[in-house]
Amino acid sequence: MTILENSQRDALTRPEQSAHSRGKSGNDFDKVDVLFIGGGIMSATLGVLLHELEPGWSMTMVERLDDVAAESSNGWNNAGTGHTALAELNYTPRTASGSIDIAKAVRINEDFQVSRQFWAWGVSRGILKQPRSFINSTPHMSFVWGDENVRFLKARHEALQTNALFQSMQYSESHREIAQWAPLMMEGRDRRQKVAATWSSIGTDVNFGEITHQFVRYLESQSNFNLLLNSDVRQISRNDDGSWRVTVGNHQSHAQTRRIDARFVFVGAGGGSLPLLQEAGIPEAKEYGGFPVGGSFLVTENSDITSRHFAKAYGKASVGSPPMSVPHLDTRILDGKKALLFGPFATFSTKFLKNGSYSDLLASTRMNNIVPMVRVGLSEFSLIKYLAGQLMLSDADRLKTLQEYLPRAQQQDWRLWQAGQRVQIIKRDKVKGGVLKLGTEIVCSKDGSMAGLLGASPGASTAAPIMLNLLDMAFKERLRSPAWQAKIRQIIPGYGTQLSANPRKALESLNATSEALQLSAPPMWTPKGREAAHAANTASAAASQRSLA
Repeated sequence: MTILENSQRDALTRPEQSAHSRGKSGNDFDKVDVLFIGGGIMSATLGVLLHELEPGWSMTMVERLDDVAAESSNGWNNAGTGHTALAELNYTPRTASGSIDIAKAVRINEDFQVSRQFWAWGVSRGILKQPRSFINSTPHMSFVWGDENVRFLKARHEALQTNALFQSMQYSESHREIAQWAPLMMEGRDRRQKVAATWSSIGTDVNFGEITHQFVRYLESQSNFNLLLNSDVRQISRNDDGSWRVTVGNHQSHAQTRRIDARFVFVGAGGGSLPLLQEAGIPEAKEYGGFPVGGSFLVTENSDITSRHFAKAYGKASVGSPPMSVPHLDTRILDGKKALLFGPFATFSTKFLKNGSYSDLLASTRMNNIVPMVRVGLSEFSLIKYLAGQLMLSDADRLKTLQEYLPRAQQQDWRLWQAGQRVQIIKRDKVKGGVLKLGTEIVCSKDGSMAGLLGASPGASTAAPIMLNLLDMAFKERLRSPAWQAKIRQIIPGYGTQLSANPRKALESLNATSEALQLSAPPMWTPKGREAAHAANTASAAASQRSLA
């Protein structure tokens, strides 16, 4: 059992014992059930889930900046893609035999459906308001050129068409048809160039910062929730009773501090999570190091351009480039206005956060992780070469890359924007010494009293399933209780259901969340989709008959 499950609930802080404040100093000593470090999409998602599961638990959220969602969750600090693998080619690699592996694509799409169900429930409860303020239907497309890439995209489309979650995808090699999907991408393009694209109408653009703000506003309306802004975590130590003592100081007044004793601590501080987990001293954090990678985007808000491109168009990374370098041209809808972002172009800083310190990288380097970090540095020469090349790019170089997607792009229409800072995970490996991990990873103490999140994409898109996985690690016994199970199934109707293996339920889920979130409904299935659905349903019926026998 975890510390919260093992403790006497009547001994914990009552809601009235915590001063409810937004960035005020409050009392100098608090006891709470749950402490969130970092005010981003992950902490906000976990906060809402825990409040629904245990309304009596007291919670405090600590954020070092003057507002929540000001780092990676901010709409301008990410591409806003609702990751479903409808467009992202790096989620479907070729195997050694030459076939297309769709396992990761299916898993990511499944995860996003959980997020959609969670947000739809939030709308039904009035926790999230006006769906189009945070999520909008935006077609997702893949676009490639050249014989080899065209063959890959065609094979990818054929492989994904066997799965119910990808039935909305259309494929074309016709310049004319692709121009109907994305006119600006085809204007000025050599008609002799061999191109191919897939296109899906059910993709989304998501403002994760707006979701975070709305979740936190809901939590603030509860009497047992306390938000502390402009608050730095100075120290984390273990109390004799197994709880955690976290000392925080005002970000603007270094002399002013307060102590918070928490039964459970979630470290959702983006790039700042690793140093905080190290500060806490949990053994699990010793397995990790981090390598900071930033990104910049070319941005235009010129309505003559934004009105004529409406899609998130993903390309293929250049030969030898890492997966994080996949170029994409994204329609963004932020605060009701359209913008186009193109990138990313990698940047490098030793900061772990956009508003971090240049000493972050050095401070996170310890005796236990220096060997894995060096091993990765020696083995990932392509990444180092890629970063070096990116840092040498001129404005003309970036424009040339953009013109591969928008042939008639002009320099004067675009500006360079520095997006958020990410930290790629470096994990100890018994064979290789250290490996570079892409994606997100939960770090949880053995007793479940502290958990944190490391890594990047698909990140925010899959906040809901990631937090459900965290609950399974930190609150295993409670998660299996009838009360929690019943509540989670109210929040996420498809909880525990593999939609890709149940085409009927996949379509039902897509239709239900589309209606709740005011999104485009999924189109009719293709013949292959109907065949896959029939096969899956036949197999399910046969399995049921066998179980009855």
